[in-house]
Amino acid sequence: MKNNNKIPPATVKRLPLYLQCLELIDDKTIGISSKKLAELAKVNDAQVRRDLSYLGTLGTRGVGYEVSTLRNQLQLELGLVEGWSAVIVGVGNLGSALAHYGGFQERGFGVVGLFDDDPRKINKQIAGLVVKPISEMQNTCEKYNVAIGIIATPGKVAQEIADKLIECNIKSILNFAPVLLKNTADVQIRSVDLSQELQILSYYLDRPVLKAVE
Repeated sequence: MKNNNKIPPATVKRLPLYLQCLELIDDKTIGISSKKLAELAKVNDAQVRRDLSYLGTLGTRGVGYEVSTLRNQLQLELGLVEGWSAVIVGVGNLGSALAHYGGFQERGFGVVGLFDDDPRKINKQIAGLVVKPISEMQNTCEKYNVAIGIIATPGKVAQEIADKLIECNIKSILNFAPVLLKNTADVQIRSVDLSQELQILSYYLDRPVLKAVE
């Protein structure tokens, strides 16, 4: 069961990192210390112990964490064992690349639908899925109980698409369009603006890199 304690947002952001680190270590490894996990995640070991304490009593002083137990608990807390379904709206270069990305399935997210309003793209097959018109999105969302909508459209239509996803009862949206979407009650929206990320990297090119503080 998921831990009932409310986990701080900064800790939630690090949980996938810890899971990724666990997947990098040898399958024969039984236990891992907070210090070793901290080295892999590039944080301090006190931070690791504090973050993982929200998942329950998993570690043993002087011994560390059992890898399989910690991995299972992280997957459970992140909802990965439930096999969430997702749809991608916008199948241009970015949307197509996301559709082909195998990491979604490996981490418990199954893309079950691709949608676009460009007649040249509709009925094309991408990554084993047939691109459908946006007008058919409601049926797919209901059929597969879709929980996550991924927006990879031009910015000018992103808000309209977000509204349609919310109408389909989707509560989590990952937005790759270069615009800020309106906050909506009970809907979690995460935005990834690739151009902004490049601009941030550009800022640091001629400056010393300082450790980020959450």
